[in-house]
Amino acid sequence: MKRIVLLLTLITPGVILALQDYPFWQSLALILAFFTVIWLVSLIFKNTGIVDIFWGLTIIAIAWLYRFHMGLTDLRSLVFCILVTVWGARLSIHLFLRNSRRGEDFRYRELRKEHGNKWGLVSYYKVFLVKGYLLWVVSTVFAPAISSNFTGIKMTDYLGMAAWAIGFLFELISDWHLSRFRKNPENKHQVLQTGLWAVSRHPNYFGEALQWLGYFLFACTTFQYLYVFSPIIMTILLVTWGIVPVEKRLLETKPDYAKYKERVSAFFPVLF
Repeated sequence: MKRIVLLLTLITPGVILALQDYPFWQSLALILAFFTVIWLVSLIFKNTGIVDIFWGLTIIAIAWLYRFHMGLTDLRSLVFCILVTVWGARLSIHLFLRNSRRGEDFRYRELRKEHGNKWGLVSYYKVFLVKGYLLWVVSTVFAPAISSNFTGIKMTDYLGMAAWAIGFLFELISDWHLSRFRKNPENKHQVLQTGLWAVSRHPNYFGEALQWLGYFLFACTTFQYLYVFSPIIMTILLVTWGIVPVEKRLLETKPDYAKYKERVSAFFPVLF
């Protein structure tokens, strides 16, 4: 699966972006420069997890950068950038609060332990440069999504907003429910199996994937269908770098998780 991600992120976007007249390469340079600064900050605080906090904020900046660079002033592009801002701000705030309570994410702690004293340098290219590049690839859909001469919002835009809204609610409600569940000491070794967590083992990841589908639907309005690689790559990343390591850890720490895994869908919500 990771080989598929590598193929998609290196070949497919490269071919498409080379044929497009958008400020892609400028945004890539800015993203990598900013993530280099974040990496230096992470060395000071000895916390690689701050890269995830700045993920959403950087994506917000990229959306507005494209709008500003292309000189857009229309309602459609404004609505799109507001949606990205709401999503990114909520995600960054959520991750900041989680990081402040629980410290560095367990995935980074395991990598830090694996690489020892070399982790400071290794984290630069293995985490910060990789995440910066992936952020750039998936966010390239923003430029074609907002570039148009349309004076109003079209049907595919409304569909995109609907997908975004449903996904946002999935993410917001599932994260809120999980946060409340974890605050109860009695639930330390228990598995959350109610609410949205009763129909999907990772409803928050499903919600995020749905929001990226919404962004792509905006691009469909401008007939830029090839940018479907953005939601595809994001979904694969959520599964391979999100669900897989989390599930491995949960199976080791939660006695009831194996039965929960047999009964409930991993990603897509299944009611029956």
